[in-house]
Amino acid sequence: MVPHLVTALTGPINELEQRLLDSMPAIERWFRLEWMEHTPPFYTSVDVRNAGFKLAPVDTNVFPSGWNNLTPAMLPLAVQAAMASIEKICPEARNLLIVPDNNTRSSFYLSNLVQLRRIFEMAGLNVRIGSISPDLKKATTLELPSGESITLEPVVRTKGRLGLKDFDPCTILLNNELTAGVPGILEDVHEQYLLPPLHASWAVRRKSMHFKCYEEVCKRFGKLIGVDPWLINPIFDTCTNVDFSSDEGLEGLRATVDATLAKVKKRYKEFGIKEKPFVVIKADNSSADMAVFSVRDSKELQALRRPKSKAGAAASESTVLDVLVQEGVQTHERINEAVAEPVVYLMDRYVVGGFYRMHAERGVDESLSAPGSSYVPLAFAESMHLPQPGVRPGASAPNRFYMYGVIARLAMLAASYELEATDPQAEVYA
Repeated sequence: MVPHLVTALTGPINELEQRLLDSMPAIERWFRLEWMEHTPPFYTSVDVRNAGFKLAPVDTNVFPSGWNNLTPAMLPLAVQAAMASIEKICPEARNLLIVPDNNTRSSFYLSNLVQLRRIFEMAGLNVRIGSISPDLKKATTLELPSGESITLEPVVRTKGRLGLKDFDPCTILLNNELTAGVPGILEDVHEQYLLPPLHASWAVRRKSMHFKCYEEVCKRFGKLIGVDPWLINPIFDTCTNVDFSSDEGLEGLRATVDATLAKVKKRYKEFGIKEKPFVVIKADNSSADMAVFSVRDSKELQALRRPKSKAGAAASESTVLDVLVQEGVQTHERINEAVAEPVVYLMDRYVVGGFYRMHAERGVDESLSAPGSSYVPLAFAESMHLPQPGVRPGASAPNRFYMYGVIARLAMLAASYELEATDPQAEVYA
């Protein structure tokens, strides 16, 4: 299925695509040098937004699920990347333990685990699924609608190691964001490789830190290829101690929204963009139970104080929050008239595939990661579809995917900077 991309065929986005294609040798060399100095997250997914005049990541996940959305054609790339990753970390690796999210009863999420298991088994590892959920007391086999099955087993902790009753892995792969905090069973594991590390979890991560690192990456990358970094980087700011159940912090939030909108309006004017800008407000810490919402004017914030409002209802358990105020990036892509956005999957430093997330009931300025969303594999899934220099911008799906992949790799590089900055065992990244 080839998605119909309705993005305009003229304007900054196609100039950016052309510049990326023309600069491909310099870009690939730049990434190679970066990966000599920095360690990529073990695996990553990046939500990308294409507004027609701007292309930017809006979310970077270092504990990605959704691997079941990758097609069989994408698996060889994922397997090769898995092999490369494991060889660097533990060349003699034999056993891999996947620790899933505690909420594992969703067939969609379980299918994601099956796909991860398949990838690492094809990479030459024995793979088992070990749950840290206190509710799982014994091995439990669950049947999936596809006809496949998966067995969840309770994790056993010994002095310095995690494993199963009869399974001793050298590598632990976390597929659990640990939004509720780091449980004691995962702490002080020194004799095995824990991937990603615990400081990558939402117990420590902050979106503002990630986008600060991404901003730095974009400045350097923009200078490399000669483009304005704003074309690939959403403006953002933060506001602390906002209480959606009272007036506390709301005045500061209004000021932050106004200031951010003013900065975006200025850039729109510079580029001759006629759209009305908006900002997206979300919790800086993803473990906070808060909805994501868009505003085009700070006056709209007043409605959020109402008990039945999106933010007020969602933030009932933790009403005082630090929030990220981020320039909204529209998505002008469609699949069968539904709004869509690309999600790019990476393992180690390699792009391995992706899909379009689409939602028929959401607008171009709303989050598509919501109940009712569906997924379509990227049209350029075949591994032989390499970039095609010389083809006019906007006319080649592989060229567009190459552009998405570059943006996703920039976000992944920013995540590596971020993890270095928060690593309790290393010097603070400067």
